[in-house]
Amino acid sequence: MSSHPSRRPDPLALDQPWARTAAGANTLDPASSLAAPRVVPTIYERTTAAAIAHGAINLGQGFPDTEGPDWLLELAARAITDPGSGPRNQYAPGMGLPELRAAVSSAQQRRQGVTLDPENQVMVTTGATEGISATILAFARPGSEVLTFEPHYDSYGACVALAGARMVGVPLRGPAFRPDVDALEAAITERTSMILVNTPHNPTGTVFSAEELRRIVELARKHDLRIMCDEVYERLVLSDAALPHRSILTVPGAQDVAVAVGSAGKSFSVTGWKVGWVTGSAELISQVRGVKQFLSFSSGPAFQWAVAQGLDDDRGFFAANTTELEVGRDLLSTGLTELGLAPNAAEAGYFVLGDVSGITSLSAVDFCAILAEEVGVAAIPVSALTIQHRAEPTDELQRLVRFAFCKDHATIAEGLRRMRERLPAALSGHPPSLEPSLAVGRP
Repeated sequence: MSSHPSRRPDPLALDQPWARTAAGANTLDPASSLAAPRVVPTIYERTTAAAIAHGAINLGQGFPDTEGPDWLLELAARAITDPGSGPRNQYAPGMGLPELRAAVSSAQQRRQGVTLDPENQVMVTTGATEGISATILAFARPGSEVLTFEPHYDSYGACVALAGARMVGVPLRGPAFRPDVDALEAAITERTSMILVNTPHNPTGTVFSAEELRRIVELARKHDLRIMCDEVYERLVLSDAALPHRSILTVPGAQDVAVAVGSAGKSFSVTGWKVGWVTGSAELISQVRGVKQFLSFSSGPAFQWAVAQGLDDDRGFFAANTTELEVGRDLLSTGLTELGLAPNAAEAGYFVLGDVSGITSLSAVDFCAILAEEVGVAAIPVSALTIQHRAEPTDELQRLVRFAFCKDHATIAEGLRRMRERLPAALSGHPPSLEPSLAVGRP
């Protein structure tokens, strides 16, 4: 096993923007010094690299094994090669293709009852990641604090640190992983500038309730804060979820304080297309555009055009996709339960969380290293998705592992077989270290 790194520094202790960004995303090499910091790849890249290096089943990174629907791929290919389709290989407008903005607006009206002017309330981005980045950079004041529920998507911490702000986490606690809005309110100070919300939540699969969203909007309005609501898993709510997905924009008063971020990548299983969007009031979208137009300006017009057609008529793909995901979740959850990893009841998204404390006193980081190297299964320690410079090694979030079920069912079954056959012997050969682990070391 590798030696355990010391606790990560506060990103704002670093004076170089790139180093702050790396520290905020937990990608600052723990073996480097503050005087000469070095960057390592993201936890997703490290996990996939470990899977390749050890011939492991990759249940870590959240991308599907299968491609998106053939008809959607054909639409994009036709847009690239058919001159009659229009200028699909030149710059799209900075706000996005009009067809896609209109399709996003129509979909929000049909599904959420939210009325958006496609001309000035819908902005297309290079994936949801750019929408997240542009929004945080637009609203996170230097020297301020940004609140989020954790675990969280790692780009949140990177962008908050790049903006010169400090992220403050409010933990989601198992087994239900519901947002504690009282704890969120208690974390607000005069320095707070933003609240980052993610529903359906990655990686817990929790769908926030209308009442929870209402209270969060109420807090933002009371304290003059801005909300970014990451809704990229909105089309991946499973049939047994207790609640439907509700956009933050359905909450009365949200138009004054909140924007929502959406994406085609997860919805259509085309994560490499990087087509996302930000929606909200014309005023807030204009402010986010002030940053976004100097990031990518625009990208992927042929993909944008194809996504527009898919949003107008998904040809049954969304329902079929969630059915497949639900089967995968149940298969994975049953197997993890049998292994003693006590998975949570994910209601949406791509992931379930397993708790290693029932079978070992190793940290989730060391568990995942053994899992990849000796068992042949790659997964992600949830501690990589927390605020490392504040996290306590004994915190329950440091004991959780994220497993992806957005995989072919045979792949999931093979991963479980390897774990059943190899994990007990692998764990018995590695007594726990006396030192705490943190997430940047081995995947």
